[in-house]
Amino acid sequence: MTLNPEGALDIDPLLDDPATRIVVCCGSGGVGKTTTAAALGLRAAERGRKVVVLTIDPARRLAQSMGIDSLDNVPRRVKGVEATGDAAGGELHAMMLDMKRTFDEIVEAHADGERAEAILNNPFYQSLSAGFAGTQEYMAMEKLGQLRARDTWDLIIVDTPPSRSALDFLDAPKRLGSFLDGKLIRVLMAPAKVGGRAGMKFLNVGMSMMTGALGKLLGGQLLRDVQTFVAAMDTMFGGFRTRADATYKLLQAPGTAFLVVAAPERDALREAAYFVERLAAERMPLAGLVLNRVHGSGADRLSAERALAAAENLDERRIVDQAPGKEEVRTPSEPASESDTASGSPAAAETPAHPSTEQLTAGLLRLHAERMRLVAREQRTRDRFTALHPEVAVAEIAALPGDVHDLAGLRDIGDRLAAGGTPAGAE
Repeated sequence: MTLNPEGALDIDPLLDDPATRIVVCCGSGGVGKTTTAAALGLRAAERGRKVVVLTIDPARRLAQSMGIDSLDNVPRRVKGVEATGDAAGGELHAMMLDMKRTFDEIVEAHADGERAEAILNNPFYQSLSAGFAGTQEYMAMEKLGQLRARDTWDLIIVDTPPSRSALDFLDAPKRLGSFLDGKLIRVLMAPAKVGGRAGMKFLNVGMSMMTGALGKLLGGQLLRDVQTFVAAMDTMFGGFRTRADATYKLLQAPGTAFLVVAAPERDALREAAYFVERLAAERMPLAGLVLNRVHGSGADRLSAERALAAAENLDERRIVDQAPGKEEVRTPSEPASESDTASGSPAAAETPAHPSTEQLTAGLLRLHAERMRLVAREQRTRDRFTALHPEVAVAEIAALPGDVHDLAGLRDIGDRLAAGGTPAGAE
């Protein structure tokens, strides 16, 4: 983490540092984590690093912005990365976590052919690998560990799931250990561990009440599927726990940097504060906060109050400066009466077809007042966060007029992120 004198986050030194091997982007939903992760990956690659971006978000925005038809569990090279000079060796790859395929790869890598086939075809395993609670977060840990172990890339950027589940992967090793050490698993593993007739006798005599109750609760076939799964997986359980613990320690290592991504809104920054506190509790290295979609104004010397006052003065002047003898001025939105139209009344002829300069100016002044109120509200929200967490470095990205959908847009985001400090938006 690098801080400038104003306490803003300097992104480029973080990305350029060869000691930085993993950057994890986390935050609540809808704040731009995927775009931020992709922009960081592109910027790092164009500055000479060999980068892979791993997204756990099922949305397809990352693939679209990088010009890839689709992402899957295999890293895909991104074309169009403009690395020149000393940075000519930079590369960018992207992939999206396939939870089930990652689980299958683990089974295939750590079990012999016959046992692997038995596990992969087991109905309970198929349900577990496709959507069991916590499986996605654990598989994210596994995939991160795999990528780091391959040493093909010198920087891995992880785009996490939305909401507070973004930090659930920190709990994955503990939850996995609790699951494997739980009473239910020990009960189901006991017959396989005892083995043979003795095991069957133990199951029939010592566990008849337990299995009977489980059979009624789960159904006899499901119970048999679970027992078969547990027996086949028995030798692999220790490996799961060991690898998860190793990845957890990897996330705590100096080569890892967490970036909390948020929008300058109350709920999003409340979630950001939760992430900051949780990362501190887990002793995870926090690099800083990326504050996305920050609004600014190129005319901030004109306050909202002065803009509204000027708009009201223009409105009053328009009323006072009416043509002599007219009691009221019909606004452009008010249609002429049928009698006026039919008789060719001067009132119909004198109604302006378009808003006057004064009306347009008053409307723009009111829009400016709304923008300045938004800017002030965002600043107050950020100030509250900063007061609670003065130690957190902040980089701001000014709001863009449209969505990012290509490499040029990601490059622009990277430039704004590297600028870091005051948003440079103009109305």
